[in-house]
Amino acid sequence: MSSIVADPPEVASGYRAGRTLPLRVELVRQLKRRRTLVMGAILFALPFVLLIAFQIGGEPGQDNGRVNLMDSATASGANFAAVNLFASAGFLLVIPVALFFGDTVAAEAGWSSLRYLLAAPVPRARLLWSKLVVALALSLAALVLLPVVALAVGTAAYGWGPLQLPTGGTLSAGTAAQRLVIIVAYVLVSQLVTAGLAFWLSTRTDAPLGAVGGAVFLTIIGNVLDEVTALGDWRDFLPAHWQYAWLDAVQPQLQWTDMIQGTALSVTYALVLFALAFRGFARKDVVS
Repeated sequence: MSSIVADPPEVASGYRAGRTLPLRVELVRQLKRRRTLVMGAILFALPFVLLIAFQIGGEPGQDNGRVNLMDSATASGANFAAVNLFASAGFLLVIPVALFFGDTVAAEAGWSSLRYLLAAPVPRARLLWSKLVVALALSLAALVLLPVVALAVGTAAYGWGPLQLPTGGTLSAGTAAQRLVIIVAYVLVSQLVTAGLAFWLSTRTDAPLGAVGGAVFLTIIGNVLDEVTALGDWRDFLPAHWQYAWLDAVQPQLQWTDMIQGTALSVTYALVLFALAFRGFARKDVVS
C-alpha cells in the first residue's frame, strides 16, 4: 500500500522571510505619517512654551521660600532641560509612546491592509518585530527630542552653565550632560509598560484609538493607585511608583537603588506584555 505524502509548500525563488518588511521601509512609512509629524511638532514646541511662560510669569519660585527642581529652571540650560523632562514625564511623554506602539498593528487592520501584508507573505513574527523595533526607535527619538531642544533653548536664554541642584550645590556642565543622558534612558525604560500595553492592545483590536486610549487609561489608573497610600507596600509593584526615580540623578551623589528597582519592574512587565502580543497575534484569525 502506498502512502500519500503532501508536497511541501512551494517557495518563490529568492524569497527570504527575514528580508520581508525591512526596518528601513517600515521606518520611512511611519515617519511620513501625520501623527508622527504632529507629535514631533508638539514636543519641539514645548520648550518654547515653557520659556514664554517663564518670561511672562517671572522667575519661578521667587514668591516662596521652597526650593525644588522647577524653581531652578532658569539657572542654566541644563536646569531648563531637566525641568522640561520633569513637567512632561508624568503624562505628556506617555502619549507618543502609547501612540507609536498602539497605532502599529491596529492601524494596518483599520486600513484593511494587514491581511495583504501577511499574504505578501510577511511572517507574523517578522511583521510584529519590525513594527516593535520601529515603534521603540520613534519613542526614543521623541524622548530625546524634548531635552535636546530644551537644552538648546535654555542655553540660548539662560546660558551654558552648571546644573543647580534642588538640594543645594551644583554639577559641572559635563556631569550634568551625563546625568541628562541617564534621565532620558530611565524615562524610556519607565515607559516600557505603557508601550507593552499599547502594543498588546494593538494586536487585539482593529481600532488604533482603542489601543492608544486603553494604554493611556491604564497608565493613568496606575498613577491614581500609586497615590492611594493605604495600599502600603503593594504600591512597589506599580510601575508608576518608580516613574520619578530619575530624580536621584539630580542629587550630588548619584543614587541607583530606586532606578534599578524601577527598571527591573518595568522590563518584567514589558516582556510579559510583548510576549502576550506575539503569542496572541500568532493565533489570531486576521480578516482585516
